[in-house]
Amino acid sequence: MAFYVRKGNVPPKRHTQFRQPDGSLYAEELVSSLGFSGIYSNLYHINPPTRVKEIRKSVAYGTKPDKDLTLQQIHLNTSGVKNTGSDFLDSRKVLLMNDDVSMALCMPSRQSMDYYYKNAEADELLFIHDGSGYMYSQFGKLKIQAGDYVVIPRTTIYKLEWDTSDIRYLVIESASPIETVSRYRNELGQLLEHSPYCERDIHPPQELITEETKGDYHVKIKKGGYIHNYVYDHSPFDLVGWDGFLYPYTLSIHDFEPITGRIHQPPPVHQTFQAAGYVICSFVPRLFDYHPDAIPAPYNHSNIDSDEVLYYVEGNFMSRKGIDRGSFTLHPGGLPHGPHPGTVEKSIGAKETEELAVMLDTFRPLYVTEEGKDFMDKKYPMSWTE
Repeated sequence: MAFYVRKGNVPPKRHTQFRQPDGSLYAEELVSSLGFSGIYSNLYHINPPTRVKEIRKSVAYGTKPDKDLTLQQIHLNTSGVKNTGSDFLDSRKVLLMNDDVSMALCMPSRQSMDYYYKNAEADELLFIHDGSGYMYSQFGKLKIQAGDYVVIPRTTIYKLEWDTSDIRYLVIESASPIETVSRYRNELGQLLEHSPYCERDIHPPQELITEETKGDYHVKIKKGGYIHNYVYDHSPFDLVGWDGFLYPYTLSIHDFEPITGRIHQPPPVHQTFQAAGYVICSFVPRLFDYHPDAIPAPYNHSNIDSDEVLYYVEGNFMSRKGIDRGSFTLHPGGLPHGPHPGTVEKSIGAKETEELAVMLDTFRPLYVTEEGKDFMDKKYPMSWTE
């Protein structure tokens, strides 16, 4: 992250004595990225975070990509899906993946979690489509609501508590850190004046939660194709304070300010996040191009080095037919894609769009998973034929 945050109580200097009321030391924990070269935070626990009560049996978890699927334009028609599972973990239906990133649709029936969760191998980004509630982590209480991107650094221990029953969100798991866009930052990391969002739009945890009680605290840890089950006799949220640059935060898609021009602007103007091997973009309500001869509909495009996913959130997507709210399209490299027949002429003269969409562009091939194939629209590859 681009700015420093401090919550609760921390000592004046790092790695120095910081004592509890009974005279014992608080347990300091450094949570760092890229070894010791990336962003980091220092956490101060009542109990040593290394003290384990029980290690239970690990359980296989995950899905596989279908790398033999015929090259084609793909529509995953998930708009009618109402539920993907009961539990926080079994409701994660990974639909698309490669070695850099995966994309899952989540619609759990349970509003609360009776355990804690840690992803030990990937950063996560949640996009909240429907629902609101709170994410609790060792960094504190973070309000989440529809339209939020929730960026969660790996090894963050968290649980979600929803205050609505209709819940739909995406989970993007990233093999590399998810960052703000480098071309919108100055050399000190501050977002520049021409950035489509700024630090005021980024919301770290609002309140530190310190849980001091003893008991059995179950933490499920995802790593290496398994869920590993650890039990502690103290809460992982036993912090009295922390400070640093590494923490979960939210950024609302509704706070992304679109960049427009006289003629159609390319997708990089919509970029919101970056990572190694892919980018994430936000398509938001905006004025269309204002050249007198402008064509608002996007031009045909051949991806020679990327695969492009669009997740349709809200509104009327003027370049697509037959794509509803909550569906995905994948336009793989090697094939041209563009507006459906009739949509180019129809777009001329239009002044604005109210569409909302999340785009994932990868620089290595992206594959539909075994679970994702169940949602494939067999008619979509031929939908450009009038």
